[in-house]
Amino acid sequence: MTFISHLAQAYTNYHYMYGNHGGDTYTYENIDPALLAGVLLFMGIFSLLAYAVTAWFLSRIFIKAGVPAWIAWVPFYNLWKLLELGDQQGFWAVLIVVPFIGYVSLVFIFIAAYRIGLKFGKGSWWVLLAIFVPIVWLALLAFDHSKWHRNAPIIDESSAV
Repeated sequence: MTFISHLAQAYTNYHYMYGNHGGDTYTYENIDPALLAGVLLFMGIFSLLAYAVTAWFLSRIFIKAGVPAWIAWVPFYNLWKLLELGDQQGFWAVLIVVPFIGYVSLVFIFIAAYRIGLKFGKGSWWVLLAIFVPIVWLALLAFDHSKWHRNAPIIDESSAV
């Protein structure tokens, strides 16, 4: 017997010993194509809608910060500019797609969100919104009446009692 036939025999034995003997098995052949198409269509529409809302909120924030609004609609470049507004290096926006380095990139994005919050006159706790519910953070910064202060000092709130 060849190696491939040994492998096929082992696979068959495994399914015979541990498989589902009570009826239908759930494989890709048993998925209704219309259901799969519907789920993919829903996910696609939801993704586009989420991107549009996020870009709209970012454009409002960029206008407040004196950055052209169209930048918010360009993938990766919008994150690059957001990082630069928070006094971070923009290249972290590109590195977010690299495995494991993306986690480091997220840390710099959260640091930028902290500093952007300070530049809008928000407290240091404001970054928690950016970490846990970023769409709320974006919406509140986009539509509140806070003003952008380019050179806002980094405030240590623990000593300001």
